[in-house]
Amino acid sequence: MSDSGAPLPAELASTPLLEGLLALLQVQGVMLSVKDGESGRYLWANEAWCRLLGTEPARLVGASDLELLPLGDATAVRSGDQRVLGSGGVAVGEQRLERQGQRQDLRTLRCLLPASKGGSAESVGAGRAPSTRVLSLWWDDSTSRRQAAQLQQALGQIERQHAAAEQLRRQHAEGLDRPSELFRREHFEEHLRREVALSLREQREFALVLLAVDRSDGLRERHGEAGLKRVAETVGQLMRSNTRAMDVLAQLGDDRFAILLSGVGLATAHNRMEQLRRACTGHLVVLGGQAFHFEMSVGVASFPHTAETLEELSQAAIRALQDARRRGGNRVALATIRFAGVPAQA
Repeated sequence: MSDSGAPLPAELASTPLLEGLLALLQVQGVMLSVKDGESGRYLWANEAWCRLLGTEPARLVGASDLELLPLGDATAVRSGDQRVLGSGGVAVGEQRLERQGQRQDLRTLRCLLPASKGGSAESVGAGRAPSTRVLSLWWDDSTSRRQAAQLQQALGQIERQHAAAEQLRRQHAEGLDRPSELFRREHFEEHLRREVALSLREQREFALVLLAVDRSDGLRERHGEAGLKRVAETVGQLMRSNTRAMDVLAQLGDDRFAILLSGVGLATAHNRMEQLRRACTGHLVVLGGQAFHFEMSVGVASFPHTAETLEELSQAAIRALQDARRRGGNRVALATIRFAGVPAQA
C-alpha cells in the first residue's frame, strides 16, 4: 500500500485479508496504531496517525505517547489503553486533542491482539511472558459534531419560526392582523404624522426605530443580490414576530428598516429592540445550500422625550443609528433625552 505508514511487523502481516482491511480503513481516513500493552510503546501506526502526531513512521516505532504528545493528552490516551487492557475486550471512547492550535474531537475503538510467541524484544530479553498488543482505531468526529450543532441550531430556528407563525395566526384570528408587506417610506411617514398628532392630543409617547443591516456591501459581494434580498425578507419576518400588531413596520431601502412603536417609551423600546437584535444575530439564513449569519444596528428615539417635532425625531433616530454603527454595529443605541432649552444630541 502506498500510504500505510511503516511496514507491518512480520507477525502482523499475515494475510491478504488484513492488507485489504487496512486499505479500506485508510481510504476512510481511519487512523490505526498497534502498541505494546505493557510498555505502551508503538509497534506500528499508519500514515494518518503519524500525521496527527507530527512524526515519521520510522521515528514513531519504539516511542511512547509521553514522547509524542503533551502530558495531558498522553495521559488520557494511556488511560484508554489501560481500560481495554483491564477489560480484556473491546473499548469504545472519545478523545479530544489539541494539535497545532486546532481542537480535534476523535472517536476511538480499542481491542487486544493476542501476544505473539516471540514477544517483544524487551519481554524476551528479560525472560518475561510476551505482552499483549493494543490495536487502536481513531477517526476524526469534529465535522460530524459541527454538523450536529448546526442541525440543532436549524431545528431551534424552525421551532421559533413555527412559534412566530402561530402568533401571527392568533393575531389574525383575533382581528389584529397586519399587512403582509412592510410599508414603504411614504406610507410609513403618514403613520408617523398621525402618531405625532395623537401623541400631542392625548399626551402619550411613542418610539421611532431605525434599523440597518451591518456590512451589507460585504453580504452582497459574498451572496449576491439574492442573498441581501433573503436577509431583508428574514428581517421582515423577525420584525413581525418581535412586535405587536399595532406597531407599524416599514422597509426604507435594500438594507434599511423602520418601526413605529405606538404608546411605548424609550426604555421599553430599547428592551424590545434588543430582543429583535439578538433574534437577527442568532438567525441562520439559508440560500443555495449555503448558510450564513447577519447582524443589525439599531437606533431608537422617542417622542416627545428626545424630540418635540417630527423632523427632530427623525434626526434623533438617525444619529442614534449612526452611533450604533460607529461603535462597531450589532448593537442598539438610544437618542439622548431632551431637556428644556437644550437641543437633543445622540
